[in-house]
Amino acid sequence: MTSKLKFGLLLPHFGAHMSVADCQEGARRAEAYGFDSLWVRDHLVFTPHAGEGGNANHLESLMLLASLAPVTSKIKFGTAMAICHRHPIHLAQSCAALSEISDGRLILGLGLGGFAHEFAAAGRPSSLIERVELARLNIEICRALWRGETLSHRSAYFDFKDVGLAPWPKDNIPIWIGGSTPAACRRAATLGDGWMPARINYPTFNKRIAYLRALCAEAGRPMVETAVMPFTSIAKDVETALRGIDVKNLLDDAHNSSTWVKPPSGKFETLEDLGGVLIAGAPADIVRESQRYEAAGANHIVYDLRLRFTDWYQQIDLLGREVLPALRG
Repeated sequence: MTSKLKFGLLLPHFGAHMSVADCQEGARRAEAYGFDSLWVRDHLVFTPHAGEGGNANHLESLMLLASLAPVTSKIKFGTAMAICHRHPIHLAQSCAALSEISDGRLILGLGLGGFAHEFAAAGRPSSLIERVELARLNIEICRALWRGETLSHRSAYFDFKDVGLAPWPKDNIPIWIGGSTPAACRRAATLGDGWMPARINYPTFNKRIAYLRALCAEAGRPMVETAVMPFTSIAKDVETALRGIDVKNLLDDAHNSSTWVKPPSGKFETLEDLGGVLIAGAPADIVRESQRYEAAGANHIVYDLRLRFTDWYQQIDLLGREVLPALRG
């Protein structure tokens, strides 16, 4: 059956393999192969996750995307996820500028952030409850400014009067809400145009999709867009694709996701328990796992190749030449 999935790539703009040239050439190849989107992470004080190595290189996300606009013409750009350390006027202005530069190709993925120290460094409150409110205010203020409103606002977080924005975005900027928790689904159903939990195991994704559908129906709105971003490694077979990947670290990290549906044993112990978090193997394996996500309700899959950035071009070529054509029929 022909897939209706859209396909994206996470760019190598962080860590030991950070490279503007690789991002730009990867963007060209992705567009030529028919990928639909390119994605960046967002950090103010970048702290590599466990298993990423200790290299703290991180090209600022929106500036990196702006550099890709001249070397592409139709592929969309997304943030996965922008965190709310910016002032909302600054965020609205930056996104409107990127929309202008890219001819309306921006998707704003927005999340709560996982590192309180980044908010503290920007002088923002950093508790979870406060970050939830910061996200809500950023969404509401950005949308009002993008609509061309002259806005005044006063709260515990921001205080400004009679602010307008020009130019407005070239096209509507959809906002996709990050996070794999039930609360993230509620934010997506009330505030967002999409939901993007990034890495998530299949049982949790299935449960969240059912919950999100019910929330959207209750709100009287169509189901929002749904995207996933699994770690991806493609090779001639599963054994080769897993070579050099620290599966134990991925299992340990899964245990930290307290709201995920756990395996029957109650513990993440095997590679099978990471289904959906990591998809690895031959092209046929990647096709099968992508179809599994689509069957569960995903509209968009972003292949996160950070575990294979050493083979960046090879990975893009294998996906572009063998996986996407097989999925699209």
